[in-house]
Amino acid sequence: MFNVYFPKLIINLAEMENQNIDNQIQIELTEEVAQGTYSNLAIISHSSSEFILDFVRIVPGVPKAKVKSRVILTPEHAKRLLSALNDNIERFEKMNGKIKINNNEVPGFPPPIGGMGQA
Repeated sequence: MFNVYFPKLIINLAEMENQNIDNQIQIELTEEVAQGTYSNLAIISHSSSEFILDFVRIVPGVPKAKVKSRVILTPEHAKRLLSALNDNIERFEKMNGKIKINNNEVPGFPPPIGGMGQA
């Protein structure tokens, strides 16, 4: 079970009411998408009209990595995503304790793996 957080609906509900459209949003999650894609690096770039989030998986000892997923957002949606992530991190830390970040890591790269079989 997972929670879905909508800081502000993308769909204009008032407009939907005026058109007598049902206010329920049904979101389909296919089995393939539900499996998810692991990423240990995110590259964020932007222009005046969009934010691009590239999710990459870096494998230790392999000099080349591929973008596994790309999400393109409007600046407004990027800010809503930031707000939703902040809210969820706060709730997570209240339940599980502070998330620790090692500031000695090389920026943009996952932390080194200590030994065989560890992730």
